[in-house]
Amino acid sequence: MNEKNHLFRNHALKMLLIPLVAEQFLTSLMGTADSMMVSNVGSAAISAVSLVDSINVLVIQAFAALSAGGTIVCSQYIGQKNLKKATESARQLLLAVASISVLVMAVCLAFRTPLLRLVFGKVDAEVMDASKIYFLITSLSFPFIALYDAGASVYRAQGDSATPLRISVVANCLNITGNAVLIWVFHMGVAGAALATLGSRVFSAIVVLWLLRSPKNEIAVKDYLTIRPDGTQIGMILKIGIPSGVENSMFQFGKLAIQSTVSTMGTVAIAAQAMTNILENLNGVAAIGIGIGLMTVVGECMGAGRKDEAVYYVKKLSVIAEVIIIICCGAIFLLTKPITTLGGMEPESASLCFHMITWITIVKPIVWTAAFIPAYGLRAAGDVKFSMIISCLTMWLCRVSLCIFLSRHFGMGPMAVWIGMFSDWTLRGIFFGIRFHSRKWLEKKVIQERKAHEEKSDHDGYRENGRSFPGDGIHDPEQKIQCLFFQGDH
Repeated sequence: MNEKNHLFRNHALKMLLIPLVAEQFLTSLMGTADSMMVSNVGSAAISAVSLVDSINVLVIQAFAALSAGGTIVCSQYIGQKNLKKATESARQLLLAVASISVLVMAVCLAFRTPLLRLVFGKVDAEVMDASKIYFLITSLSFPFIALYDAGASVYRAQGDSATPLRISVVANCLNITGNAVLIWVFHMGVAGAALATLGSRVFSAIVVLWLLRSPKNEIAVKDYLTIRPDGTQIGMILKIGIPSGVENSMFQFGKLAIQSTVSTMGTVAIAAQAMTNILENLNGVAAIGIGIGLMTVVGECMGAGRKDEAVYYVKKLSVIAEVIIIICCGAIFLLTKPITTLGGMEPESASLCFHMITWITIVKPIVWTAAFIPAYGLRAAGDVKFSMIISCLTMWLCRVSLCIFLSRHFGMGPMAVWIGMFSDWTLRGIFFGIRFHSRKWLEKKVIQERKAHEEKSDHDGYRENGRSFPGDGIHDPEQKIQCLFFQGDH
């Protein structure tokens, strides 16, 4: 099979995946830099930011899940060659996230003090005062981060991940610069950090919405004020987004439970666990970028009715993710001691951190990829309820419950967290592996099959936009997969 007969050429895959990987690294590094700058204000400030961010992450993850639902719906319509429906889905996604995010913002603003007291209980008055300020300002940014996520998802559904990356680079630079000026020059403390975050998110939302208007886009969204709710389209997005949102929220609640357990282990354990979390996140972000890209790829394959290729791309991108995980785990392992030394960690904390990173380096390449990457493909096909149920069960049974049990009854310290984590990854890998090979996920439907009279109207439009949607050419699945596997880049 010639490369032009592929739904996704190797070059197109590179153009989709590389910016996604870069953006994940950028987001992780900028988050770390942000925390380090705030830490210079004092312990009350960093405590306030850390506490409030644990709430903010819950909200942002819910918005991200909703946007992912939009990505899947749009990509399936694109695979179906139905640009009209894809564009309408994008418009409804923007309307839905705008409405929901404004409502969430209003609730957080109105009840910020009771919410903070409910979640964190009694904390020092200085920390609580700083938390109120930070939560007030960051809550104002919810609609903007939600709209940016939605706009970026529409771009990714089109196979364009470079545009969101460029916006993210500029926005993160603005955030860091804003932090430096407002914290160090104007001495605004947590308010300065929050205002810098707000400003960068406003910038991101405005730019992505402006760029989406361009007729050069396959999905060009114009006349935002004319968007009216379409129950069918919003329902499809929510059908995908809500289970994913529940899954993400349960994950964050689980993290809070684990943090609460670790907080009782002493200063050495807390410091070691905090650094280990940062390093473990860094060695996995690139592979997560691959998973996010997989949603677009599988979504288009499913929309085009090319289920054999959906299976193939799940396998192919899982292999790529595994190679990346091995490389990243090895690199972080080699850098752990220099990082802990440069970070000024106490010898006991640094030694404990290195011990945990050693085990992560051994276990993660074995089980992590199977636990997470195929799941992105299953979600893109519409199999979101299965993913939600399995993820929630393994999270609370292994990651949380096992961690608490081992730490309290066997005194295993923060290593109990990672034993629970390894068990979680292993069980996920088993269940998602069984589900993937069963092919039941291929039977899910996200969008309606396209009517025959609609196909002709959009076909030429795709050609004009430079995308190739050829016929199947080869109809034997095994022969097609072989051709896909052995094709080279040009």
